Amino acid sequence: MQTLNPTTGKLIRNFSEHSSGEVRSAIERTHAAFVRWRNVPLEDRASLLRRVASRLRGESRVLAALIVQEMGKPIGQALAEVEKCAVGCDYYADQGAGLLASESVATDATRSYVRFDPIGVVLAIMPWNFPFWQVFRFAAPALMAGNTALLKHATNVTGCALAIERVIRDAGFPADVFNTLLVSSDRVADVIADPLVRAVTLTGSDAAGRAVASVAGRHLKKCVLELGGADPFIVLADADIEHAAEQAVVARTQNNGQSCIAAKRFLVDDSVADEFTAAFVRRMKALHVGDPADERTEIGPLARHDLREDLHDQVLRSVAAGATVCCGGNHVPGPGFFYQPTVLSDVQPGTPAFDEEMFGPVAAVTRVQNPEEAIALANRSAFGLGASLWTRDLSNAERMAAEIDSGSVFINGIVKSDPRLPFGGVKDSGYGRELSHFGLREFVNIKTVWVQ
Repeated sequence: MQTLNPTTGKLIRNFSEHSSGEVRSAIERTHAAFVRWRNVPLEDRASLLRRVASRLRGESRVLAALIVQEMGKPIGQALAEVEKCAVGCDYYADQGAGLLASESVATDATRSYVRFDPIGVVLAIMPWNFPFWQVFRFAAPALMAGNTALLKHATNVTGCALAIERVIRDAGFPADVFNTLLVSSDRVADVIADPLVRAVTLTGSDAAGRAVASVAGRHLKKCVLELGGADPFIVLADADIEHAAEQAVVARTQNNGQSCIAAKRFLVDDSVADEFTAAFVRRMKALHVGDPADERTEIGPLARHDLREDLHDQVLRSVAAGATVCCGGNHVPGPGFFYQPTVLSDVQPGTPAFDEEMFGPVAAVTRVQNPEEAIALANRSAFGLGASLWTRDLSNAERMAAEIDSGSVFINGIVKSDPRLPFGGVKDSGYGRELSHFGLREFVNIKTVWVQ
């Protein structure tokens, strides 16, 4: 298992995979820890989560530098990611007891109520693009609920995986409440199948989601899937065009364009399409591409060489299908896995840039004639994760939001995750929810108690 620096393409470190015996031992130890952890009072769990938040903030520079080194995120965004993890821990420390409190229900019983009890060991299969936040987005609510966790992280961010385990341990969590498995993807099915593993959560591609759901289904394991996205960014005729274009750049290029909730398809009213595209292209051209450790950098490298090649292939196929390159459209010369910030116009359904998820700083602009066509094209996708809508007519925007097939719709704002709100998608973007009380209750036994 290798980690490479995507800025230079050079090897950082080799890691040895865990043997079958080591994996089995980790599962057994994590289950034994659950038997104890489930009985720890909620206030004690909350106190430990606050200590994790404190350690994350205290080590933010070191942890952010590790993110930069292993997957190329610009340092400012890496620091923000670590802080977001701390905020998530604080949220569940503050709110967890209330969210997990039993709920009384009036029935024919003397007393009846619903309990929210932990279910056991939960396997988390996490991606490289937000190597800390994706893990804590799952771990904070799962641990607060009384579950224990096994992490199978992406192999190119193994250093981040081990750092997360260390932070949780150093904060004072009992041994084996959170363990990392160093295994390749082809060994995950055996972990899911283990009787001591009670549930699985995956953030990744739709192909990975199908594979995990298939195994989980065969073994009747609870499953939450947060998969890909091709989020529409709808600009109506009455929008503030300069502001929309400014936010479009942020929405498309966050995390070097490698975000499932990044805006990817820009559906723009024909009457303002020229103005929007010109402003969008101007701002994309002005982005500073370079070393992600440099605080001036706005776009760093893609995380792996193969990801850059796949992205470029999508651009070439889109141009062959009729798209026009307004800026960018190629590799950045020199070492590392850099790709130019790119805007494609004249993108139609059936074009790779419209139909497929583009995981990098490439935007696809499509003209629409009216709001109804914008909704139709927004929904003409296998994905349904997020959407954003830009207009001054808020009542019309909320009407449109009800008709868009996605897990979230942001009006005059870019799509983002927030611990206070549920996060997840529909269609090929997966099922289940993370965050808020919805995410907290995905991995609990919702237990009815009836007393006469």
